[in-house]
Amino acid sequence: MANPYVFLLMGEIMYKKCEYIISAVSKAQYPNKTGLSEYVFLGRSNVGKSSLINAITGRRLLAHTSAKPGKTQTINFFLIDDSFYLVDVPGYGYAVRSKEKRLDFGTYIENYLKNNPNLKIAFLLVDTKVGPTTDDLMMSAYLNHFKIKTKIIATKADKIGKTLVLRHRKQIKERMNLHDEDLILTSSKTKMGIEEIRKLLV
Repeated sequence: MANPYVFLLMGEIMYKKCEYIISAVSKAQYPNKTGLSEYVFLGRSNVGKSSLINAITGRRLLAHTSAKPGKTQTINFFLIDDSFYLVDVPGYGYAVRSKEKRLDFGTYIENYLKNNPNLKIAFLLVDTKVGPTTDDLMMSAYLNHFKIKTKIIATKADKIGKTLVLRHRKQIKERMNLHDEDLILTSSKTKMGIEEIRKLLV
């Protein structure tokens, strides 16, 4: 069923009410007690998660952005039109790492991702210019292992110039073994791909 709180402006999905709810570190603190859909944003610390959330919601300061990587240290919940949650987790470049150099989001983040019936889509962010890092590939494998529906979001596409976008898109697809529908190129600055993401938030 379509979100009754969403309205359209010149064909663009807009949201009337976007609010920060809580920064949680345990399941006991999770605010979603009524089973609303949740959409989580994952990625390296400087990949642009907060900027993307702000672009999606049309709120410049909803999610905190910082020049210092790794600022987000908790699971941040944002309630959109009383209809669904956007969830921002710590960038895994600054998450706890095991000696085997595998990703370890810490118990509280892992508990969020696993066995979460409210989680509908995990948006895994990859820097368009940098391409998927080893950590990105491990995170993708982690989500796949737990059968979590995932969309790959290539961020900062405006940084590489129009002539190189298709080349970088092809490289990301090949390295991550993606189909066209699995990858969305975005720019928080130009709003490229933002509407495509909004249409997935139902």
